[in-house]
Amino acid sequence: MKKIKDIVRQGVSLKALNYIMLAMAVVITIILSIAMHQTTEIYDETHNTTQSIFSVRKGAYELQQASDYLTEQIRFFVTSGDKTYLDNYFKEAKETKRRDNALAMLEAYRGQSVAFFNLNEAMKESMALMNDEYYAARIAVAAYGYDISDYPEEIQNVELPTWIMNLSSDDKKVEAEKVVFGKDYQNKKDIISDHMQTCLTELEVEMETEQANMAAMLKKQVAGEHILTVILIAIMLLIVFLTSTLVISPLQKCVEKIRDEEDIPVKGAYEIRFLAKTYNLMHHTNLKKKEKLTYQATHDKLTGLYNRRGYEFLMENLDLDTAALILVDLDKFKDINDTYGHDIGDKVLIKVSDSVFGSFRSQDYICRIGGDEMAVIMVNADSRLSKLISKKIKNINETLLKGNEEENIPPVSVSAGVAFGDDGITRDELFKQADEALYRVKENGRNGIAFYGGKS
Repeated sequence: MKKIKDIVRQGVSLKALNYIMLAMAVVITIILSIAMHQTTEIYDETHNTTQSIFSVRKGAYELQQASDYLTEQIRFFVTSGDKTYLDNYFKEAKETKRRDNALAMLEAYRGQSVAFFNLNEAMKESMALMNDEYYAARIAVAAYGYDISDYPEEIQNVELPTWIMNLSSDDKKVEAEKVVFGKDYQNKKDIISDHMQTCLTELEVEMETEQANMAAMLKKQVAGEHILTVILIAIMLLIVFLTSTLVISPLQKCVEKIRDEEDIPVKGAYEIRFLAKTYNLMHHTNLKKKEKLTYQATHDKLTGLYNRRGYEFLMENLDLDTAALILVDLDKFKDINDTYGHDIGDKVLIKVSDSVFGSFRSQDYICRIGGDEMAVIMVNADSRLSKLISKKIKNINETLLKGNEEENIPPVSVSAGVAFGDDGITRDELFKQADEALYRVKENGRNGIAFYGGKS
């Protein structure tokens, strides 16, 4: 609790906050990466499972097709006597072995399943049916009068009963056809088909069940990824919010306060608060230093404005990049001294200095740098203040041109030249620019204002 109070009082450290946010982002990113990897694995597993079931189902069809193919070839041999069909029969049974391959594939993927049991039963029935097919083939060989030694061992090993051997060739053909086209043979084929259909049905059910399970897992996994993504986005938004609250907003306020030469509010992150306290201390120290400057050394005795020495000091220490220099010259001051005397001339100078001093901001510096020449140093000023400066000079002249009969002060006017600071500008360059603008005013009849690089 005490530590929390200290954090609230002193502010959160940006370094610590950065480490915490980075750690959270890294952890969430790692978890999200793992989750995405798991999603990929689930997808791959789903794909592989589906492919394996398709392959097994295709293999089951192959067993059915192989069984039907054997039946077809033995029937063709029995009815035509063409040995090619019998060769095809044994090539399928001994070399191609589609039935054996299909059974082996299903055993590898679904060895303990109902589908495998039915496919295995179909295989057993198909193998048993081959004995009938061998028997029919042996009768056909005898019917066509072929040399039995030219046929496979499975055919040679079949012994025909005497009554078959005593039949004529045509009757033997009939008997052979009865074996492979008869009802008993067809019943056995139907049993094989039933087992095959049950196998395929079970495979369909297994595939649907596994796909449903995988889909559920995938849905759950994706939902988890969405939650992690939302958390990650929330962390990013929190970082943006904290950065704005603890850094950007306090810094913006600091800039405003510095421009107005006011104390910076001690708010925001620990580092911002530390800078604010340091600046405030320096600001007050600087104010005290200003106050400690010897008044007589830096101020004009007659007008109370900064004198030439004060002007030089200010120009040396102020940031001229963001300042404006206004040179103000009293029009025809020599004529006033010659006509009214120096006492009136001093009163005129005091009147002019008071008017200028009262027209500018408290943070601006008003200096008397010559007999009738004054300088206004405006801090934190740029060309956007041009209209305001022109208005100030115009108001000053309107006041001075009224004069003051009670104090015997004649109507007077001033001319002003303005130059704005720029990056890297020196005090001499800034003075020269303001002086050139002032010269233009005097050349154009005085009683006005001109800006360096602009119109009068």
